[in-house]
Amino acid sequence: MPEPESESVTRSEPPTVQGAMGPDPTEAPRLDRATLERVCRRDPEALGVLFDAYFASVFALVHRLLGDRTLAEDAASEVFFKVQRAAHTIDPARDPAPWIMTIATNVCRDLWRSGAYRMRQRARSVEGDPGVPDLLVSPVAEPPRALESAERERLVRESLLELPATQRDAIVLHEYEGLSHHQIAARAGIEPAAARKRYSRALAALGERLRAKGL
Repeated sequence: MPEPESESVTRSEPPTVQGAMGPDPTEAPRLDRATLERVCRRDPEALGVLFDAYFASVFALVHRLLGDRTLAEDAASEVFFKVQRAAHTIDPARDPAPWIMTIATNVCRDLWRSGAYRMRQRARSVEGDPGVPDLLVSPVAEPPRALESAERERLVRESLLELPATQRDAIVLHEYEGLSHHQIAARAGIEPAAARKRYSRALAALGERLRAKGL
């Protein structure tokens, strides 16, 4: 699975990140090569094993990125539909988790760009739905501050989904999936120093977008 080409960005101070981590990826089942080879052939049983192994992580990620459980359920289904269609491209020698999470962030990005998502988010803000999950900020108790926090979370989600794929993945894998830079480097086939540099550049790009939106 070729990695998307990275983009250079102007370095700036990174935003403050307080990540709400998803399930510990080190505890997720690792599929053996034989199973992944069957996944490549779209063997139904092997695809079911893949689904069971990664569904919880995918759902946790899309739920945080979209801030809506119903949308997250639809997005998770779309992710595994795309995984099944592209199963023949999986490299059985590598953990498919980064590839699957990239598909998940792309699905969220496409959904975020849709008019239906924006209408639903506006309706949620009017209703004052308290179920928006914490993303990269801490919860605040006072109602006025809570509204401000919810708006910040929305802008962070939007800005994250606007980033190029490699930058989104750098933040998602480290902040949302809880992977260390060494783990990310091993999965991507790069040096840990390169993984840290990619993450730093991703935070800088995210910070630039947030400042442009007044944060």
